[in-house]
Amino acid sequence: MLKKVLVAEDIDSINQAVAILLNDLGITNVAHSQYCDQAWLMAKKELLNNNPYDLLICDLSFKQDYREEKITSGEELISKLKNENPNLKVIVHSIEDHPQIVKNLWASGNIDAYVCKDRHGIKYLKQAILALNKGLTYNSPSIEKALSQNNLISLNTFEISIVEFLSKGYTQDKIEKVLKEKNIKPNSKSAIEKRLKELRDEFGAETNPHLVGIMKDLKLI
Repeated sequence: MLKKVLVAEDIDSINQAVAILLNDLGITNVAHSQYCDQAWLMAKKELLNNNPYDLLICDLSFKQDYREEKITSGEELISKLKNENPNLKVIVHSIEDHPQIVKNLWASGNIDAYVCKDRHGIKYLKQAILALNKGLTYNSPSIEKALSQNNLISLNTFEISIVEFLSKGYTQDKIEKVLKEKNIKPNSKSAIEKRLKELRDEFGAETNPHLVGIMKDLKLI
């Protein structure tokens, strides 16, 4: 049974709506954070005290303000918390419904439910919590619809990594070095050159910068 919940959300009105929902479900041990770094520290403290959170309800995007954050996205926060506490249940509660982003989050193995912040978002969030209490996973209807598309593009870690490094201005020599340091395979310069050429052909890109732009538009990186 989910009894202790951490909500990472930076919009006051949504925090209030989620708090009311949790109270209606009889979940009163609830903490809120509007910052990823703060949420991580709160979870870390409770884990060290052997009293960890059962559930994280987390947005994906957080608006930056005067505070300098080390953890800048909900996805990064989720990854760190799941690495430290694999038993933590996670519900993504986000306006983001791009199918590739949703697919990648499920493929990471770090989430248990994905609820879109649409007109009926709080209703579906309730259904997600009830599903998790039964040991099930959950997607809200709009997310299920997005995932049902047959034209989703799937890239592996190697492919995503080399294009992300390109977007940061890395040379192919530097990409080869970083891949070897991270133990991402294949990692030879010839493999990098070959796969970049294949990706340019697949996406109809004339140059590597053009490829980076296309993949950013498709939210693949």
